[in-house]
Amino acid sequence: MPKRRQLDPFSALMQIAQEQQGYFTTKQAIEAGYADNTHPYHVRTGNWERVQRGIYRLAHLSPPEDGFTPAYLLWTRGRDGKPVGVLSHETALSYLELGDFNPPKIHITVPVGFRRNSLLPKVVILHRDTLAPSEITLLRGMRICRVVRALCDLVWKTPIVLEDCRSVAKEARRRGLILESEIKVAMANPKFTTVAKDLFQ
Repeated sequence: MPKRRQLDPFSALMQIAQEQQGYFTTKQAIEAGYADNTHPYHVRTGNWERVQRGIYRLAHLSPPEDGFTPAYLLWTRGRDGKPVGVLSHETALSYLELGDFNPPKIHITVPVGFRRNSLLPKVVILHRDTLAPSEITLLRGMRICRVVRALCDLVWKTPIVLEDCRSVAKEARRRGLILESEIKVAMANPKFTTVAKDLFQ
């Protein structure tokens, strides 16, 4: 069986960047075929925009639909270069167009053992917790908490918003964004048992 034709570096990087709203990491550029010592050249000539340390954007692409948010998720990349962060709490609900949430900062949940040497972006609030794959969905290439988990996290963190979140839960159910099986999983989680009952019963 013939081997699939290898993409040239530009095409390979374009493929990666288009899946991330134009953003990419140093490691991804190297994997696409760009030698490390050529990266400053591409920034100087305007081919790439340097967003923050180790994160760039292809300058010729249209402005990203979600601003810098995809870049902040790339900031959470692990040793394998893949983002481990997930948009969560009121940020997730805002992206899912539920309720009247318009948080001034971006809430991202990362694994408990997450570590980064670079400074946390000022606009990001980091939460450390364990998320099951079933609690995560994809939106425009970004990993984002599903509704049940986002609501439970938000009420657990800020109990005062319970009534507002009950209304959001009803709206989400009406729109088919919540599965009954997800509610059962939340209620079985010792951390969220009480919160989930308050939200969904």
